[in-house]
Amino acid sequence: MIIGVGIDVVDIDRFARQLERTPALVRRLFVESERDLPVSSLAARFAAKEALAKSLAAPSGLSWQDAWVERIADRRPMLRVTGSVRDRAERLGADVFHLSLSHDAGIASAVVIAETSDQHD
Repeated sequence: MIIGVGIDVVDIDRFARQLERTPALVRRLFVESERDLPVSSLAARFAAKEALAKSLAAPSGLSWQDAWVERIADRRPMLRVTGSVRDRAERLGADVFHLSLSHDAGIASAVVIAETSDQHD
C-alpha cells in the first residue's frame, strides 16, 4: 500500500552556486559516500532527500544525514534511511521506498514512493 509520494526538482546551476557560497552545506546535506560526486549528482540526491521528506508528509526534525542514495548492483538508485527518517517511516508504516532520479537540461529531479510491504486488507 502506498503511504506517500514525493517529487522535487533542483536547478543545478543555482544549487552549485549555493554550494560555492556555503561549502559547509556539502557536509550538512550529504553523507561521506555522496560528497565527492559531481554537482549534478549531488543536486539529484538533494532532490531525492526532499522528495523522501514529502513522501513522509514533510515533518520537521528530519536530519539530512539520516537518508542517502546508494547505487545497487544493477546501478539502480536506492534510498537508505536511518535515525529520524527511519523513525518517521516506521510511524507511518513505510518500509519500502521506490526512487527515480534524473538530471538533464540543467534540472535535477527525483520521485519517491513510500509504501508498506504489508499486504493486510
